[in-house]
Amino acid sequence: MKKSLYKLVIYVPQTHLEQVRIAACGAGAGKIGKYDNCAFMTSGIGAYRPLKGAKPYKGRINRLVRIGEARLEVTVQKDKLNKVMAAIRKVHPYEEMACDIYKLES
Repeated sequence: MKKSLYKLVIYVPQTHLEQVRIAACGAGAGKIGKYDNCAFMTSGIGAYRPLKGAKPYKGRINRLVRIGEARLEVTVQKDKLNKVMAAIRKVHPYEEMACDIYKLES
């Protein structure tokens, strides 16, 4: 029986990209056939404005922040998804981590 497969997309500051990738793959993400540590990474600029009560990684309350980020994409089997997310949360620097999880059909 084929296991359910998901694509996990995490947005992370460039300074923490490798640490997050290692945590995700170490917890079981990024396996494709006879390969492991498979990931796709693209660079971009993230923006956010911390509101009152926030504890931002960078920036000040009520000031827009632009920061170099990466979009990290890995595949993960459904039965490993919770373990992978927990491993990522341990090393990701953001108070509110932006991520997307997509179920793959093929």
